[in-house]
Amino acid sequence: MRLNLPNAVTLLRIFIVPVLVVVLLTRVSEAWFGVSQRLLGVAIFLAAALTDWLDGFLARRRRQVSPLGMLLDPLADKLLISAALIALVDNRLAPAWAVVIIIGREFAVTGLRGIAAREGLVIASSRMGKFKMLAEVVAVALLILSMTDEGGPPVTPYAVPVFWEAPAFVHVLARFSASGHLSAHDVRILLYSAGRAVLWLVVISSIWSMYGYFRQFYAFMRNPMYGRLSASRLAQVKEDVLARSSGGSS
Repeated sequence: MRLNLPNAVTLLRIFIVPVLVVVLLTRVSEAWFGVSQRLLGVAIFLAAALTDWLDGFLARRRRQVSPLGMLLDPLADKLLISAALIALVDNRLAPAWAVVIIIGREFAVTGLRGIAAREGLVIASSRMGKFKMLAEVVAVALLILSMTDEGGPPVTPYAVPVFWEAPAFVHVLARFSASGHLSAHDVRILLYSAGRAVLWLVVISSIWSMYGYFRQFYAFMRNPMYGRLSASRLAQVKEDVLARSSGGSS
C-alpha cells in the first residue's frame, strides 16, 4: 500500500511521541538548545496535536481516506495523550489514578469498537468524545507549562495537595488583588490549578463518553436492524465516519 500525505502526517505524530517523552522526562541543568524544558515540551506537544487536525483535513481535501489512515489516526492520538499523561505523572503534575481512568477508558472503547466492527457495526465518535480530546490537549499543555525548572509542580502554600488545587488558586488571586503583581511562581501556580481543573473535565468526559459508546453498542445488539451495515454499505460509510470523527477524538 502506497503511503499518502495524510498517513505520512499521522506517522509523524507517532514519531514525535518518543521525542516528547525524552524532553519531559530528561532532567537538564539549564535548557534544551537555549529553550526551557517546559516551553520546548509544550511546543512539541501542541505541534503533534495540530497534526491530529491536519491529517483529517488533508484526507478529506485530497480524498485520500484509507483503511490504513483509519487505523493509524486513533492509534497515534492514544499514543500521544497516553505518553504525555504518563510523563506528567512522573513529574508529579497529574494524579496517577486519574491517568489510569483516562487510559483505561481508551482501551475499553478501542476494544468495544473492535467487537462492533466484527458485528458489522460502526460506532462513530460522539461530541463528548471530541470535547474530551480537546480538554486533554488543554490540560496537558497547561500542566507542562506549570512545571518548575527542577521538574515537578510549583510549591503551593498548602502542604496537602488537592486534585484541583483550588485553595492555591484563590490564594494567588487574593495576593494579586492586594499587590497588583504576579511573580513567575504565581503564574505557574495559576497554570497548575487551571490544568488540574481541566483534568477533572477530562476524567468526567472520559467516563461519560465511554458510557455513551457502550449504550450505543447495547442498542445495536438489542435491535440488530438498528445501525447494522452490510459489507457493501460498510465500505461506503467509512469515509463519512472519518469525516465526522476528524481530529481523531473518540
